[in-house]
Amino acid sequence: MRSTIIPAVTVAICSPAIAAAQAPDARLKAIYDAEWAFRAREFAEIADAAPGEPSADDHLPSVTPAAWHRRLATWRDMLARVDAIPVASLGDEDRMNHAVFRTYLWEQVNNIEWRTYEAPFNSDSFFWAGLSPRRGYARAIDYRRYLGRMRDVPRYFDEQIANMGSGLKRGYSVPAPSLVGRDRTIEPFAAPGTANPFYAAFAAMPATIPAAEQAALRAEAERVIAGQVAPAYARLLSFMRTEYLPKTRRTIDAASLPDGRRFYQDRIREHTTLDLTPDQIHEIGLREVARIDADMQATMKETGFKGTFPAFLTFLRTDPRFYAKTPKELLSLSAYVVKKMDGKLKDNFGLLPRYRFTILPVPDEIAPIYTSGRGGLDSCLMNTYDLAQRPLYNIPALTLHECSPGHSFQAAVALEAPARPRFRQETYFSGYGEGWGLYTEYLGKELGIYEGPYEEFGRQTFEMWRAARLVVDTGIHAKGWSRQQAIDYFAAHTALAPLDIANEVDRYISWPGQALAYKLGELTIRRMRAKAERELGPRFDIRRFHDAVLGMGSVPLSTFEDEMNRFIAREKAAPAG
Repeated sequence: MRSTIIPAVTVAICSPAIAAAQAPDARLKAIYDAEWAFRAREFAEIADAAPGEPSADDHLPSVTPAAWHRRLATWRDMLARVDAIPVASLGDEDRMNHAVFRTYLWEQVNNIEWRTYEAPFNSDSFFWAGLSPRRGYARAIDYRRYLGRMRDVPRYFDEQIANMGSGLKRGYSVPAPSLVGRDRTIEPFAAPGTANPFYAAFAAMPATIPAAEQAALRAEAERVIAGQVAPAYARLLSFMRTEYLPKTRRTIDAASLPDGRRFYQDRIREHTTLDLTPDQIHEIGLREVARIDADMQATMKETGFKGTFPAFLTFLRTDPRFYAKTPKELLSLSAYVVKKMDGKLKDNFGLLPRYRFTILPVPDEIAPIYTSGRGGLDSCLMNTYDLAQRPLYNIPALTLHECSPGHSFQAAVALEAPARPRFRQETYFSGYGEGWGLYTEYLGKELGIYEGPYEEFGRQTFEMWRAARLVVDTGIHAKGWSRQQAIDYFAAHTALAPLDIANEVDRYISWPGQALAYKLGELTIRRMRAKAERELGPRFDIRRFHDAVLGMGSVPLSTFEDEMNRFIAREKAAPAG
């Protein structure tokens, strides 16, 4: 499944003779500075945009095979240069820079070698979604850049379609069982007029943009939507329905792909940043499922329920008391949990970021097949589609994970961390990031966020969900499990709603290895916390521990363990008090 790539011209960093004369930290900086500028050019971003400001340029990136081969040659060259730097001679910060940057380069090289760009989406993340912003812009120049990207949609889609066709020819595609109904997410974008999601950013423009300029921008947006955007989406929709979906593979496991077992092992390494085998991960999952199952049984008894565990799950899935009647009710509970956590932050974190996020519903066009929630720097999304499938007892744990002190809080801390190379602020490793998100759900229990046994059961069922992923993901991709077998496993062990279970299983089918990051990352963080508490005793300070975890930014889990061991050593050596 790997391709033979002809090297292209690489980015010039410095000659070998000059590089050899530089100090190791200077050599490293020269490489990652050059890569950041290269990345900005390749992916159509404004390289000098200030953190938090719109950075996309007035066009979309090229995704042709030639463009990917050019990137591959550059990243291979950089990886070789980075590997030639003696890590032992670097200081603490540059040692982390080296680990983060090298892992990033390996991921880029590995994905292009496997030609994963020939399947450029999965069951809930699409290249055709996210091109229109969730909110408008503050400046006219950013609207003009946005209009430029809108005009570029036809070219961008044509390149993606060509790549997908190449993938089909060699048997590499998103599995068909995970794509049922996903074509409908394209439909809203294929309509001209102001109802098209691309127009939403123009509906409420800031007063700082003169009225006449606003009117001109809106008129131009309607023309571009009608002339370029909607026709491009219509062609994509036709391709999906007449070509891609009928021909995409019917198998669901990574192992059935050419050289699939090695492909899956690389996906495990990418998403977890650990060198564990599928069998090892499967066994970890089985142990965790058994442990959490005992906790859930105990919590069920606390509620006073007298029936069996399956009957309790049926009760939770069907009793109206556990479900919101309106989207606002669900969003309000999420906002309440955030404010309740706000009152706990100062006692558990030394660094409190200034950057603020908002809570928004998942956009209508993707909500039916989207996950329950997803958090980021600017906003935390909560899915309000089909409220009968969104139990309120899950919302506290979901909010802690996605919003605060989970992903939105985590992203703000990374943004405001001590001065670091830009790539450190914007690199994300799932093992670290998702591990932190799941850890914050556990932290909520310690801090009294969960009210009553039902919300605690919601936390436990979310933890079970992540533990079951270890079993299900490896079951599907390495042990021959069917889609229904995976669904049945989740239904037997968690209180997740049927729609959530189906969507999640489809996500694991189409995104091998990603689901493994959460539990393996959380286990690593909790193991290092237990070690710090044990070795520091009364000198252990939860605020300093959390600041150390978040302060390093997103790093590979092996680097995380090394840095936390150094944190423990520094705390031991520090004067008492």
